[in-house]
Amino acid sequence: MKSSAFVTGKAGGACLMVVFAGLLLFCAGSLAAQDKPSDNMQIVLEKVRADKKLLVAQNMDLTEAQGKAFWPVYDRYQDELFLLRVRSAKLMKDYADAYETITDGMARKLLDEYMTIETLRLKLGKAYLPKFSNVLPGAKVARYYQIENKINAVLYYELAGGIPLVKGDKK
Repeated sequence: MKSSAFVTGKAGGACLMVVFAGLLLFCAGSLAAQDKPSDNMQIVLEKVRADKKLLVAQNMDLTEAQGKAFWPVYDRYQDELFLLRVRSAKLMKDYADAYETITDGMARKLLDEYMTIETLRLKLGKAYLPKFSNVLPGAKVARYYQIENKINAVLYYELAGGIPLVKGDKK
């Protein structure tokens, strides 16, 4: 049984994962701060996408034929996920802007947007499941979804550490 650096936690996969998480945090911070030129942001986003693709490639163990079929579907899926990531970055910016003066109404609005984004993310994953299943065997599709889930878990963990809890009501 072949194990990968990402799954086993070997240095190469772990380092790439840390770099990926760091770049995504930088990306989210740059979007929230709006003080970086758009050219720099585009470079960061392209680097994140390339690093993620490398991480996926290192852990999928695709044959040449599987790769030819998989990568175009992967690229379309990532393009759609990117739109959700942009929406998530805007949500983080909106939260940061409202943090000091957040009202119950603003909090509900932000929470509704978060739930919408998460629902769309799940719908997107479900919509792409048959597309991935058409080009890969079931076990490799499951592996790909596991890789995506692990990447998201690391990202959410890192982001959670930098996002303060909503200030409690003093009533």
